[in-house]
Amino acid sequence: MTVPPRHPGLSTAAAAERLASDGPNALQSAGRRSMLRIALDVFREPMLVLLLAGGIAYLLLGDLTEALILLAFATFSIVVTVVQETRTEHVLDALRDLSAPRALVIRDGVRVRIAGRDVVRDDLLVLEQGDRIAADAMLVEAADLQADESLLTGESLPVDKVAGSEQDTGAARRPGGDDQPYVYSGSLVTRGSGIARVLATGPRSEIGKIGQSLATLETEAPRLRRETTRIVTWCGIGGGAVALLVVLLYGLLRGGWIDAALAGIAIGMSMLPEEFPVVLTVFLAMGAWRIGAVGVLTRRAAAIETLGSATVLCTDKTGTLTENRMSLTELWLPSGETFALQPDLAVGAAYHDLLATAALASAAEPTDPMELALHSARAANATTASLPTGALVHAYALRPDLLAMSNVWADGDALTIAAKGAPEAIARLCHLSAAELAAMTAAVEAMAVRGIRVLAVARATPKDRDWAATQSDYAYALTGLVGLADPIRASVPEAVAECRRAGIRVVMITGDYAATARSIARQAGIAEGDVLTGDDLAALDDAALAERLKSVTVFARIMPEQKLRIVEAFKAAGEIVAMTGDGVNDAPSLKAAHIGVAMGKRGTDVAREAAAIVLIEDDFGSIVQSVRLGRRIYDNLRKAMAFIFAVHVPIAGLALLPLFAGLPILFGPIHIALLEMVIDPVCALVFEAERDEDTIMRRPPRDPAEALFSLPMIVWSVFQGGLAFAMLGTVFLVEHRSGMGEFELRALIFFALIAEIVALILVNRSFGASLRDALTRHNAALRYVAGAIVAVTGLILFLPSAQALLKFGSIGWRDMALAIGLGLLLLVLLEACKPFVRSVTARLAARA
Repeated sequence: MTVPPRHPGLSTAAAAERLASDGPNALQSAGRRSMLRIALDVFREPMLVLLLAGGIAYLLLGDLTEALILLAFATFSIVVTVVQETRTEHVLDALRDLSAPRALVIRDGVRVRIAGRDVVRDDLLVLEQGDRIAADAMLVEAADLQADESLLTGESLPVDKVAGSEQDTGAARRPGGDDQPYVYSGSLVTRGSGIARVLATGPRSEIGKIGQSLATLETEAPRLRRETTRIVTWCGIGGGAVALLVVLLYGLLRGGWIDAALAGIAIGMSMLPEEFPVVLTVFLAMGAWRIGAVGVLTRRAAAIETLGSATVLCTDKTGTLTENRMSLTELWLPSGETFALQPDLAVGAAYHDLLATAALASAAEPTDPMELALHSARAANATTASLPTGALVHAYALRPDLLAMSNVWADGDALTIAAKGAPEAIARLCHLSAAELAAMTAAVEAMAVRGIRVLAVARATPKDRDWAATQSDYAYALTGLVGLADPIRASVPEAVAECRRAGIRVVMITGDYAATARSIARQAGIAEGDVLTGDDLAALDDAALAERLKSVTVFARIMPEQKLRIVEAFKAAGEIVAMTGDGVNDAPSLKAAHIGVAMGKRGTDVAREAAAIVLIEDDFGSIVQSVRLGRRIYDNLRKAMAFIFAVHVPIAGLALLPLFAGLPILFGPIHIALLEMVIDPVCALVFEAERDEDTIMRRPPRDPAEALFSLPMIVWSVFQGGLAFAMLGTVFLVEHRSGMGEFELRALIFFALIAEIVALILVNRSFGASLRDALTRHNAALRYVAGAIVAVTGLILFLPSAQALLKFGSIGWRDMALAIGLGLLLLVLLEACKPFVRSVTARLAARA
């Protein structure tokens, strides 16, 4: 099809030269890692190396069961990490798909359809309703054109576009806002048509800039992983040093180097901290499974625990706090009457003409969200209005100088014009008096303050079918005002309130206007505070922004790169930042935040790939459940880690005591391995299944600088283990001096150690539970583990072959009662110490 000479477009040769010099209209895939590279990077993780080394060590020692358990955990960790990291590499692919749709362009005066990647600068794009725009461009022609730019701005309403001029070429471009001559790559034409000259392609477009920022952002390594790696490394070094010292001392003092090697192996096994990485892997994997049950997909398991420590939640407005759809919320009549629409309240007959006129002033088959809402409201309320429903015979489109549109309807010979548009435009068409204009303006302002978008509606009656040149040539009468809004999600106010009770500061970041943002924030229950606009933000340096962050709760008219700057500023202030979003514009800040939370249904592929967790049902309330679960995981991790520290003290002590007391070695590698068969499932299963603490959502987030292995926790754990060792060591020395045989004494101390391990489990199940709760608090995993301990103990007691393998002698019921009594005494003593420990910890925290 030939077009007018004023729009000949580029020549084919010129387009080829531009394509060669500027490159294709697509995002580059620089830095993409292969699956092999990802796997090699995984093997560099210290925790994974420790798991593999521990498994191989047990394999060399002949303990196949323990070796297979550790190697299975290592394999699981490798597979999960490789799969998750491979999926994150898809984020730029998703951006490339969005940024390079097919395009209709004018080349050599002819309209041709080409691949989006072949669009070049200065190409002329032909835009029609439903087209995905292939590049950033300036309109040279526009006929009632509207574009949905929500991918870039996050706002649900399409924006009106107007034709530009050569003087506009160098002006600053910003997605969002009505009456701009610019259109953007990835946006969708929702109405009208136009021709646009391409200004930027590929990485130079707005969506391309987002892609470049994503490519340069690195996901921060979880703090928990760093801490665990550090403590595991130090414990491994310390355990190895002690084991080597034992071998040297034993060999030099006693002369039996084979026995010295066995003693060293036993000590090394008793101090080998292989439970730490196992516990972390299992807790996070189980956390991902548990959180999936409440509608949250975990893409990076460590983010669940991090979310539990979040101090700031930066939330988008559209599609996150709101439903991302327009709904009719309020009606106003020139008489001054108003009506707020409610689900269970029918619209009065006085408002039926207003509803009908507003629907007739819209497209017959609407795609615009506001027009869809108007049609829906009319259909839901049976109208008695005598307005025509016949044929649409003529229409007047929006113009830059008159932001109103009119449809002429014919019902037989009866003609009616229905008009809607900006209140000031409709007021001009109706020639309102000063008093009428003042009344309408007051109603508009009252709705605007509440975040409602207002359209005025009017109607007129043409004399005949000799249509006037413009809408201004008809005598319109004001029918009223219709107020539309993107309704807030029902679950949001309670979810925000829960966050506030948990000490999490909720901050809104939106591209919408300040008045609308403030209104939505008030409805959501976000704390009152300052509103900072994008223009004001741009004028602040980093120091000034850091100061303003203390009081701002709403950021309005924010651009994508500014969202990223806000997140980075919060992180620089020491906050743990969670960021929610659903659009392409949110992807950089989702990736940069400690925890990126994407919407699953309405969210784009780019947002989901950049985020750490995804809300499958777009339910903001799921964030609160995720926070609760994250805090529970951290609490239970601390309990498990405290137990690991505590339980290794008596084991290591009993392995060392005979050496320094000049007595026969009490435990060998097989005994330590058997004890580990009790300790490992306890750490990985029992503590993971512990329920929430009662105060879990009534306490502030922990200090981001607080270490998982804090000094008070380590001291309390060592005290627990030290007390257990003191009791066992005393019994060991007393019974030895009283003449108990070596094998019988080994059996007694082993069973007493098992009882004390069970006591340590019960003590560490809760930070503050009573003795009764320690024994009766529900935990199905604990019941299974306790049953297994009883069964194994019974087998050892009644199977002579098991006793021979372990070098145990037969002991009487009095000795078994003594062993169980030691465990009960330890439980009572430690539970009695808890109030004192809590008060000391609280005083230390207050001083810090």
